[in-house]
Amino acid sequence: MNNPESVVEADEPPDDRPLDVLVPVEESETLRSVVARVVREALERARSDDRRATVHFVYVQARRSIDEGPSEGDDLLERVALWAREDADVDPDEEPDDLAIETTRIGTDRYLFQPGDYARVIDGYAREHGLERVVLDPEYAPSGTVPLLRSLTRELEDMGLTVEQAPVERPTQRGRLVRGGGLRQFLAVFGASYAFYLVVGGTFGTFDLATGAVSAGIVAGILSRVSFAHPPIWRRWPRFIVRGLLFIPYFLWEIAKANVALAKVILDPALPIDPKTVHFEAMVWHELSVTGLANSITMTPGTLTVDVSDREFQVHSLTASAREDLYDGGLERAIRFVFYGRSAARIPSPSERGAVRDPSSTDETESEVNT
Repeated sequence: MNNPESVVEADEPPDDRPLDVLVPVEESETLRSVVARVVREALERARSDDRRATVHFVYVQARRSIDEGPSEGDDLLERVALWAREDADVDPDEEPDDLAIETTRIGTDRYLFQPGDYARVIDGYAREHGLERVVLDPEYAPSGTVPLLRSLTRELEDMGLTVEQAPVERPTQRGRLVRGGGLRQFLAVFGASYAFYLVVGGTFGTFDLATGAVSAGIVAGILSRVSFAHPPIWRRWPRFIVRGLLFIPYFLWEIAKANVALAKVILDPALPIDPKTVHFEAMVWHELSVTGLANSITMTPGTLTVDVSDREFQVHSLTASAREDLYDGGLERAIRFVFYGRSAARIPSPSERGAVRDPSSTDETESEVNT
């Protein structure tokens, strides 16, 4: 996803535009930037007009699921809501004073095919909530790969809505490995490296303080440009630190339980191990949270993170009980709590979301059929 820094600054919007806005969302490379743009603009206008703005993020249910499980749009709307609160600079559990954020799925009771079908669903929601303004992602394609943005814009305008395309930069084919750094990135990496050096060393003499500062400076100089997608916001860090301190005893308890379970397996003469590699899609959305979850899984005896692609984790597990703990999502919920707050921790586990895939089961089935 693009980060909010890719938003292109445009001229000030006209003052007569409606304050409340409707934003249809769909997976795209520019969605993250669109959310940032809309939320920041809504906050600025609400504060200047001394009013409360409302941004409605809606997911048009273009494709129907065969089962009765969670919709494909629920995950996306969860992410959008968390992004919006992050861009509004409030805790994920809180509501901004100047901004209301609404998320919902629409079009679930009908089949959608042509641009007019989508436009009628969006227009119906807009009329129901008294909205006149729609902001579209320039890469919005709810029907999949079929381009319908121009037709959808025309249909919505014919229905009397004010339609805009969010002025965001489309991503290039290849991103830069090294981003522009700054003092905030340098200080963040320096502080984390310095604290880690001193904690691991266990002593705080003059020599340790000096060598730690030199080591942390070298690390920060090399890694500060690649450690953050965008500069850290310091006022959010106290929340991360407090929630991180609460995470530590929970994580140590999980490690202790896994050690006991693994010891029982090793001491059992039958050695009931069942090694298997599984895949699951984790609901974590930033570099630090993905890294934190991957490392937490690896540090827990019985599981090893083999690979992470986007949000899909490939994990090797030694026993069936280790896989059950992974599917229950305890570590995933704890990591979400640290980075996104209590509301994110209540998101269902991977097994409840149906986000677990066992490649070996397919291989076994295919081998049986061939036999």
